[in-house]
Amino acid sequence: MLILAATPIGNLKDASLRLIELLEAAEVVAAEDTRVTAKLLRGLGIENRPRLIPLHEHNEREKAASLVELARETDLVLLSDAGMPTVSDPGFQLVAAAVEAGVGVTVVPGPSAVVTALALSGLPTDRFTFEGFLPRKQGDRLGAFRALARETRTMVFFESPNRLADSLADLATVLGADRRVVVVRELTKLYEEAKRGTAAELAAWAAAGVKGEICIVVAGAEALEIDLDAGIAQVLELVSDGYRLKDAAAAIAEATGLSRRDLYEGALAARRA
Repeated sequence: MLILAATPIGNLKDASLRLIELLEAAEVVAAEDTRVTAKLLRGLGIENRPRLIPLHEHNEREKAASLVELARETDLVLLSDAGMPTVSDPGFQLVAAAVEAGVGVTVVPGPSAVVTALALSGLPTDRFTFEGFLPRKQGDRLGAFRALARETRTMVFFESPNRLADSLADLATVLGADRRVVVVRELTKLYEEAKRGTAAELAAWAAAGVKGEICIVVAGAEALEIDLDAGIAQVLELVSDGYRLKDAAAAIAEATGLSRRDLYEGALAARRA
């Protein structure tokens, strides 16, 4: 079968006993970076030296089929450099191919930067959304924030330290200078830090330069208390900005608590009038 195994995101002591036992017995490991995996094996004191096969974003599509067949014959362990494979890391296409081919898939759970940053942030954790890495280009990044302008759940992003200041400035522009934000860096490592403040405050702080692995945790928008007519007007506004009617109705329903069906049908009737 295919075994997805989470690895430490910074502190090697977070490696589970189950992970260590798995790697001690593994014969074949598909690794995001074989050099990182070899270092992990040494760091955990594992004497076993499994066959390491590189699997990264540039070769996953072409290797998926052959690795699925390999997993049909033996246990194939899948590792990313840190955290859970497939979560903003290689592995999704391989898992999808394995499921399609009827090959078993299981998980050895462990550290995750997403939930660790969320728990540390101090922002609401009952409902959240993970949005992965922010787009590199400013225009795309602004568009991503606009699409989340009415998101009421706490949002978690990954970001490069080199783009952090620009991304926070764009966040402040679109979501508001006063939106609560927590920048978490170097999770589980010696210099772990959670910097809390408004979007504007953290954009100014990051302008001086920030190092390390970065997560951005953003408070959701406050739910709007509006009547159905006002909600329909907001749906139509989103449609004029390029949203599909169905998506616009869903977004306003999420933000206001109004019925998605009522918003959709009301906006549809207004467009026909």
